[in-house]
Amino acid sequence: MKFFLYISFFAALILAISGFIIKGERPATGELCIGLGICCLFFLWMPAFIYHRWKNKKVEDYMLNKENILKMRNYTDNNKL
Repeated sequence: MKFFLYISFFAALILAISGFIIKGERPATGELCIGLGICCLFFLWMPAFIYHRWKNKKVEDYMLNKENILKMRNYTDNNKL
């Protein structure tokens, strides 16, 4: 998954940068390359990145419930100067 994320990110980045370079000679093709690069970033890379970062996490650890509020209060009370 990490390899896929690296490859897809750099491919989308290269596609967008080449679109800016090509835009001077052929504006329609350059804008198409820029658009495809940005679409790949948002519709392919970003969901894969979010899935990769959250796949083995417990959502309950990040939710603000009564138990977690008490943990935070105890932590701040114990670490005061």
